[in-house]
Amino acid sequence: MHIVDEVVGLDGDTPLTMVVALDGFLDAGRAGALAAQHLADLSGGGSVVATFDVDQFHDYRARRPAISFVRDHYESYDAPRLVVRLLRDAGGTPYLLLHGPEPDNRWEAFARAVRQVVERLDVALVVSVGSVPMAVPHTRPIALTQHANNPELIREESPWQGELRVPSSAQGLLEVRLGEWGLDAQGFVAHIPHYLAQLDYPRASVALLEAVERAGRLTVDLTALRAAAEERETEIGRYLAANEEVGDVVAALERQYDSFAQAEAEGSSLLAEDQPLPTGEDLGRQFEQFLAGLDGPDGAEGRERPDDDQ
Repeated sequence: MHIVDEVVGLDGDTPLTMVVALDGFLDAGRAGALAAQHLADLSGGGSVVATFDVDQFHDYRARRPAISFVRDHYESYDAPRLVVRLLRDAGGTPYLLLHGPEPDNRWEAFARAVRQVVERLDVALVVSVGSVPMAVPHTRPIALTQHANNPELIREESPWQGELRVPSSAQGLLEVRLGEWGLDAQGFVAHIPHYLAQLDYPRASVALLEAVERAGRLTVDLTALRAAAEERETEIGRYLAANEEVGDVVAALERQYDSFAQAEAEGSSLLAEDQPLPTGEDLGRQFEQFLAGLDGPDGAEGRERPDDDQ
């Protein structure tokens, strides 16, 4: 990796936060990718202060970058980039953004490279964002799971009890290693309705950036992102109104969610009686047409996505 020798715009007196948003495994609804793009756009892309050698981390056969074929030749290759940008929030406070594709391999080397950035640029706190598909309805508030390598960073009681064995991620390993090196790191994972996990879901991006604001003491203008979220919700509502079977599945999720919420508030069991969740097979069958409807010529997915490398 390469770190700029002299970073212009840092006075060394303000505690520096670094936001981490990696595309790939921990990015249902592209919530983290959309959040990262929004932050970069607000600062006009900022300035790149560190770059990673993507060839060392990226599996090109598993995630093939796009390239344009124009009549009789190739052009406009979208090379993957993993970079750290220096940005400023609405109040002029500097912070860093590490974003790009999640490394497919050499996670330990990646963690050591991030450590160099943290120590070289005097980063006081690393805040990661991510998202996972969950059996929750889009009509209820976005839930976030908070985690940290320092218990003092946890501000809310975790809804999870005991130990959960889950597939790891580069961000997860990074948090563990930073903790072992005495460096503070925390993160937030948004719960995305699993029937929307393959679509851009900016509402979750808004929730993640609100959490980043609180954790990193930053101020972010979320106006454009909230407008995109409202537009997406309108599209989903319009489609559900025209497709009764799909609406029935969402209604079942709503009943299950409300039963869980009520049980939690009363301190009773979270296992609701006679409220079975739809099976994965049921959801998959019902929402094949749901995804197709939103991905059609009139759907939001027909619009061009912003370039992550701007």
